[in-house]
Amino acid sequence: MTATKTTHPAKTVDNGVNVTALLGAREALANAPQAAQFKWRASCEWLNGTHSRSAIGTFYGLGSEQQRGKTFAIEADHPQVFASEDNAPTPVELVLSGLASCLTAGIAAVAQHRGIQIHSIKASLEADMDLYGILGIDADVRNGFGAVRVNFDIKADASEADIKALVAQSQKRSAVFDIVTNPTAVFVTVNGP
Repeated sequence: MTATKTTHPAKTVDNGVNVTALLGAREALANAPQAAQFKWRASCEWLNGTHSRSAIGTFYGLGSEQQRGKTFAIEADHPQVFASEDNAPTPVELVLSGLASCLTAGIAAVAQHRGIQIHSIKASLEADMDLYGILGIDADVRNGFGAVRVNFDIKADASEADIKALVAQSQKRSAVFDIVTNPTAVFVTVNGP
């Protein structure tokens, strides 16, 4: 982390986050608990082999169905070392990307709220996985990550302690951090033929 101390607190901070709108939403949702209940959605279609394409375009929130301006497509596949075609990142790499993106967005938002100008945020993530689990070689080996390491390189007009506090607050409020660090109930169903 690189810290540079600013001596001009009156400087306008612009990290591209509309904190006023976020705080207004927070206040409004505090008085409308039903509107705070969201349902995020994704659909996925198999293409070939281990290659699939997910579509993300609608969600439920603020008490009604919401349609995004466009539908986003995200592809997943596996590398050639898994006898696949390597058309896209693996699903586990997409999880790492989601974690990095959520924490990074949180850092920018918290910095904006605290009046800290960010110059750059770079996250590097690495996760350990023993393939004995997913390949069925050893039933005692976990299928998922054994550990995830997140490293940030942040350049901002703030002390090192303030930068560490930004990261800690982002981690505390990150939905994806919570998803990957706490058990989540997942229900899988299969429709008939």
